Amino acid sequence: MNTMRVAQVNTAGGKFEIVERELPQPGPGHVRIAVEASGICHTDSAFVNAGLPGVQFPLVTGHEVAGRIDALGEEVTGWQVGDRVEVGWFGGNCGHCLPCREGDFINCQNLQVPGWAYPGGYADAMVAPVTALSRIPDGLSAVDAAPLGCAGVTTYNALRRSPARPGDLVAVLGVGGLGHLGVQYASRFGFDTVAIARGGEKEALARELGARHYIDSSATDVAEALQALGGARVVLATAANADAMTATFDGLRHRGQLIALGVIPDPLHISPLQLITGSRSVQGHPSGTAQDVQDTMTFSAQAGVRPMVETAPLEEVNDAYQRMLSGAARFRMVLTTGN
Repeated sequence: MNTMRVAQVNTAGGKFEIVERELPQPGPGHVRIAVEASGICHTDSAFVNAGLPGVQFPLVTGHEVAGRIDALGEEVTGWQVGDRVEVGWFGGNCGHCLPCREGDFINCQNLQVPGWAYPGGYADAMVAPVTALSRIPDGLSAVDAAPLGCAGVTTYNALRRSPARPGDLVAVLGVGGLGHLGVQYASRFGFDTVAIARGGEKEALARELGARHYIDSSATDVAEALQALGGARVVLATAANADAMTATFDGLRHRGQLIALGVIPDPLHISPLQLITGSRSVQGHPSGTAQDVQDTMTFSAQAGVRPMVETAPLEEVNDAYQRMLSGAARFRMVLTTGN
């Protein structure tokens, strides 16, 4: 076949339309991937609505992409046709900005995000630079692997790079698209895991995922509840709610850290006095490099961490996207192509 299907948005805020495009050929240092599964991330809505600079239409988004290499560009070494690969939020880096020169590739000032810098994974195929590729281990299906390229690596990396150590009390705020993975990773890392959510309906699930404690934020003071457990070494704030994040801060122990993952523009209301008292801190955390994604998938395969997903074929992208936006999905929507 010389053509492929893509789900494209023609104008900001518009609906997805399935169209045929010419099958792209990979250039030097790039590969073409036959897409098998592509996660629908909430951040995709920022691209669809032109909420980030430089978004161009027609747009093909998607930065949680799992598939197989089906063509190699020139100067590609170390990869072969048929290799199972993932491309996540990290879709390549420039190599010449200051963060890149320091080896801090995820903070590249010219970071290439699939679906923003180049056409993403809402398609039968996509082209990506080899610097963006992660190997999918045999223990993961494409559907399971796809969300780990963004949601998975973000929570995994934040926890493994945090000050928490096995046995420490670690709280995960939110049991949703990010949080349900965060609870699993926290438990597998040996942390004394607390899940925090509104209402009691998620308690049973949180405990099944590995939480030893559950705090209903609508029924109790979260900070007091955390202090009653000894104080949290880390709060992993996955819920996109500034007030909910703020409410956890006084539940930190001395030198505890609030790690903000939920992407929102609203400010946190935390005073210098709160920071100074107990030497506590707030840390933002981005996604992770291609190697970080590979580490995430390897650990997930070995430790039995899996995303909870709902799947839909590419042609049902509009319904799947709206299900993600509404919060009805449990917990990640994944498009499949039949490749």
